[in-house]
Amino acid sequence: MSSKTDRVELELVCVIVNVGLGSKIMKSAKKHGISGGTVLVGRGTVKSRVLGMFGVTNVKKEIILMGSNKLTASQVLEKLNEKFKFNKPNHGIAFTTSVNQIFGASSFKSDRLIGGGGADNKMYHAITVIIEKGNAEEVIDAATEAGSKGGTIINARGSGIHETSKVFSMDIEPEKEIVLILSEQDSTDAIVSSIRRKLKIDEPGNGIIFIQDINSTYGLYK
Repeated sequence: MSSKTDRVELELVCVIVNVGLGSKIMKSAKKHGISGGTVLVGRGTVKSRVLGMFGVTNVKKEIILMGSNKLTASQVLEKLNEKFKFNKPNHGIAFTTSVNQIFGASSFKSDRLIGGGGADNKMYHAITVIIEKGNAEEVIDAATEAGSKGGTIINARGSGIHETSKVFSMDIEPEKEIVLILSEQDSTDAIVSSIRRKLKIDEPGNGIIFIQDINSTYGLYK
């Protein structure tokens, strides 16, 4: 049994970029110490009058998820930012969230998050909304009305025709969509309340929302 001092702080690194950059992000991350990850395909909402005039209201995105210890995650995020310039407009968004445990990845075994640490004041939250397919735009609209600058929409699928995956006991079938919204901490309550009200989330079967603290970010603008 590992002692508390043997445990490693773990983080999930999430990078959202335009389609075509996912494999490059993964290659660079591996070069700097992350063993692997998962690339999802989604679409980001565009808040631009010029693009809207031409009928471009969303842009295809790739979402790269990578697990790592906290030190490596911080170093990799910094290196990725140097290479892909997330701090420049429209170059992507990268952030990390805390992970309690990782199973199924040989490089982590049964490491887990160190407990305690006091009350850190997080600047941003990641708001994840799971709803029926076709309702994602309503989620974005509700969030925007409450001050959000947009989000990323991911099509969620089960692993087979007769199988479904679950998030917090909710089936994720082909007709579901996941909306990821990053918000300033002070705006989170208003955004979540707007989504709950407009999508009637509190009624059975209408969806689920969960909120995570973000530890570090690149590419977010006030």
